[in-house]
Amino acid sequence: MQGENMYTVVGLGNPGPKYQKTRHNVGQMVIDELVSRVGTKLSDHRQSNTRAASARIGVSPGTPGEQVILGVSKSYMNTSGGPVKALMGYFNAPVDTLLVVHDELDLPFGTLKLKRGGGEGGHNGLKSISQSLGNKNYIRLRFGVGRPPGRQDPADFVLAEFSPSERKELPFLISDAADAVVDVLEHGLETAQMRLHTA
Repeated sequence: MQGENMYTVVGLGNPGPKYQKTRHNVGQMVIDELVSRVGTKLSDHRQSNTRAASARIGVSPGTPGEQVILGVSKSYMNTSGGPVKALMGYFNAPVDTLLVVHDELDLPFGTLKLKRGGGEGGHNGLKSISQSLGNKNYIRLRFGVGRPPGRQDPADFVLAEFSPSERKELPFLISDAADAVVDVLEHGLETAQMRLHTA
């Protein structure tokens, strides 16, 4: 199961039922969707303090699909880097095949953007990953959650659940995000970006 072409897809969030439905955990929601699609489940991976699964995703007619590791950290958001690094180390996965799905305050709710590298935009999960890896050259799928209303603290906003109107749209957006991940796996980042950003 080791190889340079195998992607590691990680969804960011906080552990435990208290945070399960919050904006900050939308990355983990996308992983749950991908896991559900392939009929597997995440299991404790003690060597990395993650929950992870190996799967083949993006099955096209006549092909077995792309081998991928799906994972979520069992630590809190601001210490995501250690578990992600350990998971990648266990599978000998290079940084350029890491795809991180995360919430993004700087995009309107429901907007999806793919990019490689760049800054972290104040996102503590991304900061932890970049610091732990000593490298920023990984792929990010940014899931827009929008800015907090009025003077609400951004930290409180992302740790709150989606609004009732957002919750109605959320399943469709999570499905779209999972589709974007599959597109990267099947066709590469540039093609996936072009499709996603011009849709």
